[in-house]
Amino acid sequence: MASIRTYSNILLLVTMSLFSFGLSYDGIGTINDPPYLPSACYGFQDQGVMIAAANQDLWQGGAACGKYFQVTCTGGTNLGTPHPCTDTPTVTVMITDFCPPPGCKGDLDLSHESFSTIADPSAGGIKISYQQYALFIRCEEGYGTFDSQDMSLETRHLINKSTDFQFV
Repeated sequence: MASIRTYSNILLLVTMSLFSFGLSYDGIGTINDPPYLPSACYGFQDQGVMIAAANQDLWQGGAACGKYFQVTCTGGTNLGTPHPCTDTPTVTVMITDFCPPPGCKGDLDLSHESFSTIADPSAGGIKISYQQYALFIRCEEGYGTFDSQDMSLETRHLINKSTDFQFV
């Protein structure tokens, strides 16, 4: 995807790409209702609503913070909602929090917004397949080019939250 925004005669080109690491896992997705702040990764810094909390195995002592996962609803976990998946059963979320044991009942605790994109929220828990993705952002402004790994958290946050970008 590419986006163009003009800053008083300065052209900023943002290219965003998702790259899969190839491994897909089966697990359980649960629903997490707001508020989402503070989070274990970002404190009171808002990261939007397409987010999730990772269980202990995925958390890896906080190494999961900021990582992106593509999550697909594959079925129900209970007889109360046997077919919970929506017509758009896949969503991409960013890990912003930790879902600690023993309260964590799944692999990924999805925000209400991301869960309801892929499944009926009344299901509470769903069967999922998920895989990690890397998000690379490449910006070109004036004479400089830099990648997302070089950006500060604040810069990435501003790009994520900007409503002035038009993706084409």
